[in-house]
Amino acid sequence: MFLRNDHGSEDAGGTTALSFGRAMVPVVQPGTFDRLRAAAVEIDWVPDLGTRIGSRDWWRGTATCAALCATAIALAPPITHPVLGEAAAPLIGTDREEARAQMIAPLAWGADTGRHMASNDLVRPLTEAPERPIEQRTATVGHGDSLGDMLQRAGLSERDAQDTVALVATTVPLGDLKPGTQIPMTLGRRPNRNVARPLEALSLRARFDLELNLKRVGDRLVMDRQAIAIDTTPLRITGAVGSSLYRSARAAGVPIRAVETYIKAIASKVAIGQISSNDSYDIIVERQRAATGETQLGKLLFAGLDHGREKTQLVQWNDGTWYEASGQAERQGQFTMPVSMARVTSSFGMRFHPLLGFTRMHKGIDIGTAWGTPVHAPADGVIAFAGRSGGYGNFLKMAHGGSIVTCYGHLSRFAVRVGQHVARGDVIAYSGNSGMSTGPHLHWEVLRGGVAVNPRGFSFSSLATLSGEQLRAFRSRVSGLLAVKPGA
Repeated sequence: MFLRNDHGSEDAGGTTALSFGRAMVPVVQPGTFDRLRAAAVEIDWVPDLGTRIGSRDWWRGTATCAALCATAIALAPPITHPVLGEAAAPLIGTDREEARAQMIAPLAWGADTGRHMASNDLVRPLTEAPERPIEQRTATVGHGDSLGDMLQRAGLSERDAQDTVALVATTVPLGDLKPGTQIPMTLGRRPNRNVARPLEALSLRARFDLELNLKRVGDRLVMDRQAIAIDTTPLRITGAVGSSLYRSARAAGVPIRAVETYIKAIASKVAIGQISSNDSYDIIVERQRAATGETQLGKLLFAGLDHGREKTQLVQWNDGTWYEASGQAERQGQFTMPVSMARVTSSFGMRFHPLLGFTRMHKGIDIGTAWGTPVHAPADGVIAFAGRSGGYGNFLKMAHGGSIVTCYGHLSRFAVRVGQHVARGDVIAYSGNSGMSTGPHLHWEVLRGGVAVNPRGFSFSSLATLSGEQLRAFRSRVSGLLAVKPGA
């Protein structure tokens, strides 16, 4: 290693210049071709055309792609002159046999490929094919089918089938087995082909929360009961009505019957045509989830509809009636005929009076009956009047609520008193021929708000309200259902 001070310096006053190593070589300037090649190497000719769309690099990549496609098309052979290929001549004779000996042909062709060895003295033909030591079979419970007959058709002996039925009957009624239930079973080895295989094991889902397992111990069958844990949390499904309320609910997983029940319940409060696509439905159905993974959906419990500023919330109570969240329900119904085995002799409307001799309004219908025929209440109500009333003779009025009153004329006698509460079907009077009448019959009128309407086909509605302990239990159920989270 040499230092500058070793050979003199400017301080030493020397004037001689010292140099070490090779002489310096002048730098050669690159030519135009070299500069272009270096610049081309630095350019990205194939950028990602999915990014920076519209940039200079993107247009450069597009041009490259177009140039490559044009080059491929230009160099491709013409379509009008196909390239001819030669097919190998088919094998015949011994060549074909040698080739087939090395092939594996499909079974559909007969499986006749490969070399076949001729049998020798060591080959002994079988008198019959051997049976499997065990067999796995599955039987299905059918509609109206008995468990014993079904098991015998599956291959069980009569004794094993009877023993199985006796064991299952000790736990569940045989009639409770649902059609379509799968019963896997294991059949063991039999001594000969003339007898049925013995039952070794069987599994039966007797109920959603119970599974029965049968197995053979020695020469008898024993049964093991396995209880299955069940979660009964209801399923709540909400969503937008969209183009179709039915299709939206079905797409969300609501069962068909639950959707149909929901639409009927909502239709009693809201006209279906007034439901818009922006409304949202709220449906809660029964659900059972087993620890084994199965799920069962039951009947509809809650029907809700959010249509703007108003909400419809209906809950089905124990009597099957759909009540609002407040505990009120509007019941729809029709009157039954007050007398049985009767025919209408004069309809509702204008008619020619047989006694007065002129045409006037007939406010009810006349029902031809024998004298003394029992007259039944067409619906629940309270007796408002029972006595004589001009041309009606013995006349009876019954109030049904909601400004609806029914009237009965030409009676022979009464079976109730004023103020008495009667139920649908109770006997309230007996038909007769009192008043202006040409013969024994019953005159029946229906008044709505004091105006006579046609009793035939008349439908009515009444308001039912829960109270007391029932109302408290109902509100508890409503709060429990509304606490269920959607989809939980």
